[in-house]
Amino acid sequence: MNKRIVVTGGTKGIGRAIIEKFAANGFEIITCSRNNDDLEILKNKIEKRYNTKVYTKMLDISNNKEVNDFGAYVLSLGGADVLVNNAGVFIPGQVHEEEEGVLENMMNTNLYSAYHLTRKIIPEMMKRKNGHVFNICSTASIMPYVNGGSYCISKYALLGMTKVLREEMKIHDVKVTAIMPGATFTSSWEGADLPEDRFMKAEDVAESVYGAYHLSKSAVIEEIIMRPQLGDI
Repeated sequence: MNKRIVVTGGTKGIGRAIIEKFAANGFEIITCSRNNDDLEILKNKIEKRYNTKVYTKMLDISNNKEVNDFGAYVLSLGGADVLVNNAGVFIPGQVHEEEEGVLENMMNTNLYSAYHLTRKIIPEMMKRKNGHVFNICSTASIMPYVNGGSYCISKYALLGMTKVLREEMKIHDVKVTAIMPGATFTSSWEGADLPEDRFMKAEDVAESVYGAYHLSKSAVIEEIIMRPQLGDI
């Protein structure tokens, strides 16, 4: 039976690159997005290119009920060997002047979605004493910056959750890894007046996730920090 990977926000950027990498290595894919057309395009391309199965579900990752329904869907398919909490949102701004609701929006999307989906899926991993959870954090999880506002807050919190989960899962043989990429060339940077080669590639992040997954059972990479070769942008 093929192994399965769950990737939230899998139709673009880092999520898409992770899906491509794992599908190329025989994994079945379970993913979600707000846009059903994007999901259909992804499903058709990945299944055709890699001859593997892709399961999709349209949902709003910031909605707790929809996230729990997605988790139940994953379990109905037999659970997952790998969970990548990737979906997120970035809204620039400063704490003292952000619009009302910005913090709640980013916490719902960047933190609570990962919290609730992990809680839904990880008991099955614990039962099997096998599994790996990756949380796509950010260099903003460890280094605040002006105009990062609530984004930094949410990513700091996600790293904190990852650290706590890692401690909890040690005795259950479930691995937990925080991935902290810096500026990566995705749709979030569209319109930026910078050359593409100033950014990391989403494929580089995917390679790091795949490499961390393929350690022996007795080892885990707890954190990966990645930045463009020339440094932060």
